[in-house]
Amino acid sequence: MTDDFHKIKKVMTFKELQLEIENPLSTNELNSLNELNSKLSNKGLSIKINNKSVKILLREVDITQLKSLSDYISRKYNLNKNNNPVKQIISKIESIKSYGLRSGKRKYVDYNKEIKVKNRKLKEVKRGKHYYTRNNFFVKENTDCPSEYINQIICGDSEEVLKKLPDNCIDLIFTSPPYNFGLDYSKKDDDYQWENYFDKLFGIFRECIRVLKYGGRIIVNTQPLYSDYIPCHHIISNFFMQNKLIWKGEIVWEKNNYNCKYTAWGSWKSPSNPYLKNSWEYLEIFCKGDLKKQGRVEDIDINEEEFKKWVFSRWSIAPERRMKEFGHPAMFPEQLVVRVLKLFSFKGDIILDPFNGAGTTTKVARELNRKYLGIDVSEEYCKIANQRIESTLF
Repeated sequence: MTDDFHKIKKVMTFKELQLEIENPLSTNELNSLNELNSKLSNKGLSIKINNKSVKILLREVDITQLKSLSDYISRKYNLNKNNNPVKQIISKIESIKSYGLRSGKRKYVDYNKEIKVKNRKLKEVKRGKHYYTRNNFFVKENTDCPSEYINQIICGDSEEVLKKLPDNCIDLIFTSPPYNFGLDYSKKDDDYQWENYFDKLFGIFRECIRVLKYGGRIIVNTQPLYSDYIPCHHIISNFFMQNKLIWKGEIVWEKNNYNCKYTAWGSWKSPSNPYLKNSWEYLEIFCKGDLKKQGRVEDIDINEEEFKKWVFSRWSIAPERRMKEFGHPAMFPEQLVVRVLKLFSFKGDIILDPFNGAGTTTKVARELNRKYLGIDVSEEYCKIANQRIESTLF
């Protein structure tokens, strides 16, 4: 096979991938393809060879199996990487980056025809990429967080505590503010008038934006209050966009909790006023100034399988089951924090939770070799958060 392999024609149809090699092959290369054909023909591989071209049709072929055969063929026919046709086939398949999962294995199957946008970069410029962040006044120079605030749980009003921190000193903020649903938090109301609730919440979030580093991320776990018809996730997202942060995305946290009464509100079996229920919450993700966060390669601790799974923005994670143990009515599970920290931060980063509650964020940050700062108004919760951190030291 010559170096003109880029002339391969690729045609995607339902449940199959067809590759056409236009150039003639050497004897060894033809023999290797014939052997490949005989070994995998009963598993969805079909190779048709004539004087002008080689057409390869693949249906549900396991890429791992192809790689093993490629290595075997290279040894048997003394083929190097450049003239091993199977290597070239694998390279082409992997460049597509589209596959399904079956029985724990990657299957290159059910390709979706995708409409390709020509001159995408130029059109992004023409449209105005994240136009709502124009004319921001973010300073690009980051600062060190004062040592007295590193690895601390502080009891107090987050808005007032954060005012003591310098600009641009926190790497990532992950939090879940009080829902204002009427839950029984320790020494704190949870049923404010909505105007007062958002005024206070946004006062804290303004300080969060200020202390967040350039390129840092803020991720808020929230959900709408359907009975009041308050789309909290939209209101919070709109606040961050108005304050010039870049919307990076939204993760649906699927809790798989279907134990809800559908007739508690609205109409039953009638279109007059059906009440919508769901079993998920949202993680709204924003970046300050830049989508790319700076960090050292050696401080990355997410592996290949985790990355591939977690960039799919629907996370199925069971709710926290030990809330009674910690006396908190609305804790998120540790696995949710693990995914957020490993996907969006580096080891050694400073993680802030301004509504730290019983300390799940700070505990996981400590376990994952991040620095942390947790703030909460409840002395009881701060005590529990410190106890949970101490438990990770042994």
